[in-house]
Amino acid sequence: MNAKISAISAYAPAKLVTNQDFEKTIETNDEWIVSRTGIKERHYASETEFTSDLCVAAARLLEKENSGSLADIDFVIVATITPDQIFPSVASQVTHQLGLKNAGAIDISAASAGWVYGLIMAQSFIDSGMCKKILVFGGETLTKITDFTDRTSCILFGDGAGVAIVENGTNGKFYRGITGTNGEGGKDLYMTHLSNIINGEHVIDSRKLVQNGKAVFKWAVTTISEKIKELLVINNLTIEEIDWFIPHSANMRIIEAIGSNIGIGREKTLESIQLFGNTSSASIPLAFYQGIRTGKVKMGDKILLFGFGGGLSYAGTILEM
Repeated sequence: MNAKISAISAYAPAKLVTNQDFEKTIETNDEWIVSRTGIKERHYASETEFTSDLCVAAARLLEKENSGSLADIDFVIVATITPDQIFPSVASQVTHQLGLKNAGAIDISAASAGWVYGLIMAQSFIDSGMCKKILVFGGETLTKITDFTDRTSCILFGDGAGVAIVENGTNGKFYRGITGTNGEGGKDLYMTHLSNIINGEHVIDSRKLVQNGKAVFKWAVTTISEKIKELLVINNLTIEEIDWFIPHSANMRIIEAIGSNIGIGREKTLESIQLFGNTSSASIPLAFYQGIRTGKVKMGDKILLFGFGGGLSYAGTILEM
């Protein structure tokens, strides 16, 4: 018996925003956005929809699509940087809305690395015997913290949520994961709260997401490429043995550059950037779910997941379906 993903689902809110919609409000156009980011459209939560709502919607879809109850869930992990409130946690609200009276609940804040961090934590909880069945969410309402006066960043972000069940099983498994942080890069991707000082340095005091795109791009392409190679070595695997690569969908240029560096092509890469934009912790489960829905991902496939973002943090793992 070992930890495995037994089911996965995802949800995006109804409001669809295309590149043409941005042409009406800022100086940009579809060709410029697609050529620099790969994004064609994204989904926005309504004024009354928040991260907990998107997570609950994803969980309800999971129940419906797998014809099963979530009553035996004993732990809930929500990866998010856009909680409804600082506290109580999104996870505690999700457990209440789903009627999970005996489940532990915790939020983790690792930005776009969050969902993979959650999977690694869930794997440890299952393998140790502490838990039997865990829901791992990645959910964001990034548009609520987006600066829509910044034409270079406001086009990037969307809202959504994904969820997986991690439990014991005889088929499917997790390999060993890898995590890490380059804390000195915190000033390159942040949103202020109680303080506008990061690592002793004053930053713009903004309650909106602030990003140094060039610095994050350079860090992601160089650092993440090397860490993926380390992950493969740790697990005694080669890139040729990987059936699918699912990186955080930050930008199509980043995805392509990392793929080129590690030797895996677009034909073996799953992304959610084109149809959902950058959804931070939700981007990997959204891409994963679409891969299953379209019949690309099959039982027995080896899948390499790698998230990276604010912190600057990263987390990667390999699993077998």
